[in-house]
Amino acid sequence: MRELILGGARSGKSLLAEQRATASGQRVIYLATAEARDGEMNRRIAHHRARRPAEWGCAEEPLHLADALVRLATPETCLLVDCLTLWLSNLLFAGRAAAQAEAGEAIDCPLFAGETGRLIELLPQLPGHIILVSNEVGWGIVPMHPVSRLFADEQGRLNQRVAAVCEQVTLVAAGLPLSLKAPAP
Repeated sequence: MRELILGGARSGKSLLAEQRATASGQRVIYLATAEARDGEMNRRIAHHRARRPAEWGCAEEPLHLADALVRLATPETCLLVDCLTLWLSNLLFAGRAAAQAEAGEAIDCPLFAGETGRLIELLPQLPGHIILVSNEVGWGIVPMHPVSRLFADEQGRLNQRVAAVCEQVTLVAAGLPLSLKAPAP
């Protein structure tokens, strides 16, 4: 089963994902995409670590998410990916996409296109329970900066593509889950 949990910043999406992972009854592996590049991000990561059960496994993969999923997915495992938003940001800045957007060039980033395409292709084939967390960033104004516009556009596209291959999609607002797509009975 593949599940996408969407929401805004501080909406409660990660907490809901953690609750659902626990409720799965399976061995849980938390797959983190964040990179601690400053003190504020270090604090965010520490907060997430502190509330996770000690028996959960943890793996970190900032770029090659599909490879990590292939390595870790088993029928007995629940993988919690937190989050697609940071992963997308990592991809845009690791490749040339952000620099191309900044320069007003057309985006040609094989790393970004290859990794996102591979994730979408792979998700339906994975065993076990996969929970993916992602931010819904498209409800604000159109950003002024070209890199921010690129990110908002690509995040929306990624969320749509992931939602299409997931059996369950939940939107979280103010800590309250709203089912957008439920598994077929």
